[in-house]
Amino acid sequence: MTGSMSHRIAKRLGESKWLLLLFAPALVYFALFEYAPMFGLIVAFKDYSVFKGVWASDWVGLKYFRFLFDNPDFVPLLRNTFLLGLYSILWGFPAPILLALLLNEIRHSVFKRFVQTVSYLPHFISNVIVSSMILMFLSPDGGMINVFLQQFGLEPIYFMSKPELFRSIYVSSGIWQGIGWGTIIYLAAMTAIDPQLYEAAELDGAGRWRKMRHVTLPGILPVVIVLLILNIGGLLSTGFEKVLLLYNPLTYSTADIFSTYTYRSGLQQGNFSYATAIGMFNGITSFLLIIAANYGARKLRQTSLW
Repeated sequence: MTGSMSHRIAKRLGESKWLLLLFAPALVYFALFEYAPMFGLIVAFKDYSVFKGVWASDWVGLKYFRFLFDNPDFVPLLRNTFLLGLYSILWGFPAPILLALLLNEIRHSVFKRFVQTVSYLPHFISNVIVSSMILMFLSPDGGMINVFLQQFGLEPIYFMSKPELFRSIYVSSGIWQGIGWGTIIYLAAMTAIDPQLYEAAELDGAGRWRKMRHVTLPGILPVVIVLLILNIGGLLSTGFEKVLLLYNPLTYSTADIFSTYTYRSGLQQGNFSYATAIGMFNGITSFLLIIAANYGARKLRQTSLW
C-alpha cells in the first residue's frame, strides 16, 4: 500500500514537473528572504550583542516587550500607524474600484487606453522620487501649490511642518501612486463577467448605472473582498520609505510609526533586541488582523482567502 502511494505521488510529480519548475523561483525566494530571516526573531528574547553573537547573548525573556508596552511612545506610535493604515484603506481602497468602473463604461478605446496609461505610470516611480516631488510642490519657497495660493493673495503654507496635514498628504499621494495599478486587477475581473448578464439586464430595462450596480459590482465582489482582506492584514505595515522621507521632528506627533521608530531604535541607536521586539509585535498583530478579516468575510459573504 505504501509502495502504491509512493508510485502515485511520483507519477503526479512527474506530470507536474513543469509547473513545479515554474514555482521553484518563488519557493526559493520565500524560503530565503521570508522564512529564513524568521530565525532572527530569537534576538527579541535576548540581550543581543554584535560581539557575542546570537547564541552567546544572554536570555532576557519578555524584557523588551515589557519595555515596549511601558514606553510612553507606544500609544502614539500605535495610533499613528493604525490611522495611517486605516485612512489609506478608507480612501485609497475604493479609488481604483471607482476608476475601473468608470473606465469600463468608456466606449472610446483610444481615450480609455490613454487614461489607463497615464493613471498607472506613477506606480513605477520610486518612493524617493515621489517624496522629492511632494517636497518640491509643497515647498513654501517657490513650491507650485504655494505659488498658486500667492496668486490669490494668500500667505504660503508650511505644509510639511504641520502635523495635522501629514496624514492627508501621505494618503493622497498614495492614492495617486496606486490608483491606476489597482484598476488593472478590477478590469481583469470585469472581463470574466458573463456578457449574457448584461444582455439580460438590458432586456429588463436596466440602464448603464443599474447594470454597473447589479451586474458589474457583484461580479467583481469576490476580488474586492480578497484584496480588502489583504489590505486589512497590512494595516500596521504602513509604507516605511515614504514616511521616513517625508516626516521630520515637527510632524512626529502624527507621522512617527512603528517602522520609523524601529529604524531609529535599531539601526541608529544600535538597540537590535528592542527593534526586533517591535517588529515581532507588529507582525503578530498584522497576522491576527488578517485572520479576523478572513473570518469575518467568510461569515458575511462566503468569500475568503481560505
